[in-house]
Amino acid sequence: MNFTVDGRQVFAYTAAHALDAAKPTVVFLHGAGFDHSMFGLQSRYFGYHGRNVLAVDFPAHGRSAGPPLASVPEMADWVMRLLDAAKVERASLVGHSLGSLVALDCAARYPMRVERIALLGIAYPMTVSDAFLQAAKENRQDAYDMDTIWGHAPQVPLGANPNPGMWMYGDALARLGRLGPGVLYSGLLACHTYAGGDAAAAKVTCPVLLMLARRDQMTPMRAGVEFAKHLPQAKIVQLSASGHSVMTEEPDAVLDALAAFLA
Repeated sequence: MNFTVDGRQVFAYTAAHALDAAKPTVVFLHGAGFDHSMFGLQSRYFGYHGRNVLAVDFPAHGRSAGPPLASVPEMADWVMRLLDAAKVERASLVGHSLGSLVALDCAARYPMRVERIALLGIAYPMTVSDAFLQAAKENRQDAYDMDTIWGHAPQVPLGANPNPGMWMYGDALARLGRLGPGVLYSGLLACHTYAGGDAAAAKVTCPVLLMLARRDQMTPMRAGVEFAKHLPQAKIVQLSASGHSVMTEEPDAVLDALAAFLA
């Protein structure tokens, strides 16, 4: 479904259903360089089980027009304007990586509009290496390779994906290859420079779920566990086999945890 936000077209997957004001809404927020399809299984499930779903493409990602947004607070404000465009008053937010910081910032600054937040692959601070940032700034292929390799558990190249026929490396590279110049860099820099995590956590009053992966090389589990100390109301789910791309590496476990949390 297409919406207009700030005069530009925005795409959000809705599981082929019109939004129903009588149903609760779940908004899915993807990570840097990716798009709504990262939440394919999870968003489809909720869309067919009594929820409105908005799996969004951030500006300059997927089917949404650019330019990219420069910071986490800008993205959080944009999410609220998207809800306005969709005529949604309150929603639960599910964010991955960069999207998890956006969900956190939304819950802190817009508590009356956020019911729950699920933070997948979160760490704070979410620093990015100089080499990765520079490669992304120069739009080099090795930036996409770093994102793909570090974004998955080491066993991923060996196959046995739970999604039949899916090649996770190829899938990630295909998504990244569709980005315009500077888009991946903009998202990584937004992660790297976000300085409001601790302050935001102190303001969050809604229920919180953290989903952390033992083989995550980008946002290590220990960093997520440490950050969870700032969110005493948070429940932590640990995924034993997954790397950073938890939605595709352990899709059923992620769906089960979200279904229980959002019930």
